[in-house]
Formats: sequence, structure tokens, C-alpha cells
Amino acid sequence: MTPTLNVLILNPLSDRHITTITNLVPQARITVSDLESAREYIENTDVIVAMGMTDIRPLFSQAPKLKWVHALTAGVENLVFPEMQNSNVVLTNSRGIHGIPVSEHVLSLILAFSRCLHVLIRQQIDKKWKRTLPDEIHEKTIGIIGLGSIGREIAKKSKGLGMQVLATKRRASQEIFVDKMYAPDKLLEMLSFCDFVVVSLPLTEETRELLRLEHFTAMKRSAYLINIARGDVIRQSDLVQALQEGLIRGAGLDVFDQEPLPEDSPLWDMPNVIISPHVAASSPYYLDRAIKTFADNLARYANGGEMFNIIDKSKGY
Repeated sequence: MTPTLNVLILNPLSDRHITTITNLVPQARITVSDLESAREYIENTDVIVAMGMTDIRPLFSQAPKLKWVHALTAGVENLVFPEMQNSNVVLTNSRGIHGIPVSEHVLSLILAFSRCLHVLIRQQIDKKWKRTLPDEIHEKTIGIIGLGSIGREIAKKSKGLGMQVLATKRRASQEIFVDKMYAPDKLLEMLSFCDFVVVSLPLTEETRELLRLEHFTAMKRSAYLINIARGDVIRQSDLVQALQEGLIRGAGLDVFDQEPLPEDSPLWDMPNVIISPHVAASSPYYLDRAIKTFADNLARYANGGEMFNIIDKSKGY
């Protein structure tokens, strides 16, 4: 008889999501709970499924049978803690499902800046009829810092719009949609060529405050920065200074070092900044994709197969 797998999911699910899991893994016993009630079920739990920002540490110490934690997000910052790192519990994420919405968000920001929509919307609010001088993104250069699955989707769409695509990546590889690859230690050189710079990196100890004033100084004064990764990848005070001093032309920011962004942040009132409240990956299809990814991995786990999207807990990605 196939043993039951007790799966505790700390996120609301619809019946169709549960069906997606149980159709692939009939022996899975699914419990959907909030953090407060999860203690009732944790003692017999084999697998925890949660968003990467969920703090499961209080549950972790009470889960003697726990073998695997899966993040419904790509980021796993709150799931990589000392007890997890020192355990045999496997950690996986939902890497690979974010490329479509995030790349569309990035391209919308690039087009908005290029066609001066950030200026025109403000003029509309003020009922001001004033022509602007829009630009084109055709043959402009985009630099992607971090060429994972999201970065590749951004590169593909950018190339389709006639842009020159540069990118940094830890390990060199041939990329069909990238014109030139740069090693991480050549980042400053790459930045000097870019009209748009997109940050697409996981947050780790290595990448925390990776982008500082020296990087903004290396960029073109006509360049725009777009961050859809994590706010802490950028030293935010340096970014504010760069925007105030005109070291770069503007920024499209979906993530911040403090969320929600405090009301007294100078970023709110900058006319050359477009702010979105950490929604770049949002999509009506997000949870469908995330649950399908988990269910596929659960089937592999149940059948003794090789799992995918395993996180190196020592590195955090």
C-alpha cells in the first residue's frame, strides 16, 4: 500500500488546485491552513507549502516528520534560516513560472518611459495640454542583471522589439536572445552601454546592496533603472541620491527595501519614478502555475524521481 503523504499548505486554495495535486498524487492528503491553525496539523506533516516570505520557523521545530518545504514563489528569503540550513529537509521553489507576467511588466515600464507616459499621466491629472517628445526603444540597449528564467523571458521580448540585449550571468552560457554576456565582475562595463537596466537577481548575502552609487555613476545619464527583483539588492539611499542628482534619468520600481514604501519616502514625489506595489509577478494565472509546478514535483517525490528547483540552502537560491 502506498504511504500517505501529509501536505500542509499555508495559502488559500480553490478546489481545482487541490484536484490538480490529488490527480497526480492520489495518496496526498491535503490540509489547507493559516499559520495560526497550522499547529494542529504540523506533527504529522511531511511537506509544507508556503509563500517564500512566510515565517515557518515556529512550525519547523514542531515538525518531526517534515521532509520537504516548497515555496510558491521564486524568492525563499524567509525559508532559509539556520535550523533549515542545518537540517536534511529539502527546500524547493516555483522558479520558472514568473517570466511571462514579470517580463510584460518590465516592457510596460520601458515603453512608458520611452513614450513619456509617466509625464502625460501627470499632465492629464492637471488638465494640461502639453506635447512631449517621445523616444523609440528600437535599437536601444537593455542590460539585464541576472539571466535566470525571468531574465531570459525579458531578453526574448526585448529582442523581439528590436533592442540590443546585454546581460550578466554567474556562469557563462550561449543565449539565443542575448547579444553579449558579461561576467559579474564586468558589471560596471556593461552598465556604461545601457539605455535601460533591469535588475533580475535573487536576494542573497552576495547580492544584498549589490547596486550602489558607483554603479549609478557608471550608467548613462539618459538611462533608466528597473527593479523587479528585491528592494535590498539596491542600496536605496544611493538610488535616491542618483535620481535627485540626475545621475540616471529615471527608475521603474516594483520592490523596495521596506514594504509598503513609507509615506515619507522621497521616491513618491519624483516625477521620473514609476512605483508599483510589488505586483510585477501578479497574474490571474499565478497560483495555477505555482500549484502545477508543486504537483509535478510532488509526483516525482512520491515516485522516488529526481526533483527539480532544489534550493542550495547554503547559498539561498
